[in-house]
Amino acid sequence: MLTSKQRAYLRGIASNYETIYQVGKGGVTEAMCRDIAEALRKRELIKLRVLDNSGWTAKEAAEAIAEQTESDVVQVIGSKFVLFKRNEKEPVIENIPKAK
Repeated sequence: MLTSKQRAYLRGIASNYETIYQVGKGGVTEAMCRDIAEALRKRELIKLRVLDNSGWTAKEAAEAIAEQTESDVVQVIGSKFVLFKRNEKEPVIENIPKAK
C-alpha cells in the first residue's frame, strides 16, 4: 500500500511517461495481465489507457489489473491510469519516500 507522499512522488514521475498499454474491446485478459506484470517487473511504473469501445471505466480496469498483477494504482485520470509495483531485486525508481 502506497502512502500519499509516495503516490505524489510517483505521479510526478509518471507525468512524463508515455502510455504503453491500451485496454480495448477485448477488456482485461489474462494474457494482457501477464504482459503488464512483466512490464512492471522491468519498469516498476507504467501508464495505461482505456479505449472508449472497451466497456470498462479507467477505474474498473485499473483495479482489475492491479489485483491480477499485485500492483498499486497510483492514479486514475480520465481514460488513463498509472500502476506501480516495486522490483525488490533490481529497483528502477530511486528515492521513493519511505513509508512510516
